[in-house]
Amino acid sequence: MQKGRLEAFSDGVLAIIITIMVLEIKVPHGQDMQALQPLLPVIISYILSFIYVAIYWNNHHHMLYTVKHVTGGILWANLHLLFWLSLVPFVTGWVGENHLAPVPMAFYGVVLFMAAIAYWLLQNQIIQNHGPESILAKAIGKDIKGKISPVLYFIAICSTFFSTWIAAGIYVLVAFMWLIPDKRIEIILKHNANEKSELGSKAAKHTS
Repeated sequence: MQKGRLEAFSDGVLAIIITIMVLEIKVPHGQDMQALQPLLPVIISYILSFIYVAIYWNNHHHMLYTVKHVTGGILWANLHLLFWLSLVPFVTGWVGENHLAPVPMAFYGVVLFMAAIAYWLLQNQIIQNHGPESILAKAIGKDIKGKISPVLYFIAICSTFFSTWIAAGIYVLVAFMWLIPDKRIEIILKHNANEKSELGSKAAKHTS
């Protein structure tokens, strides 16, 4: 499969996920601001989930940009990630309708935890197929955020049965942690482009 087909399919699935989430927000019957009050938990959970899906889309886009060839392992790892992300609308609606109840909040964390693991597996599958000197491997480095996130999700899942507000705070914290622009891949790509340009200039001077 060509990389373009994988990107197009993934983009389509993520777009559908966002569409399903927004359709879960029912139109209020009233005409004033008070009519929106019962919908606030649903709207807040939608905003957080939208941010998470947007983060995954952005990181997924940059990661696939480094892929030179698509293997069967990459395909299945990508589908594994999309499977967990496709459950985001379900847990988002469940949390919103039940006003941060412990069990829905725990399941929300489970989906985020598994999505993080799935992303890590896809990332490592790409590195395995492209080598330790690949653009992605150099850009990822120690991948501190990628390692911390599942740990925080696990803590949040456990804390739901003591305080759902702590769990919610952790989910928000991780989201904002990933909102900080990560330009590692862009920097590596720019560095490689500059090196190729310099080599091309030297080769042109040598031949002339």
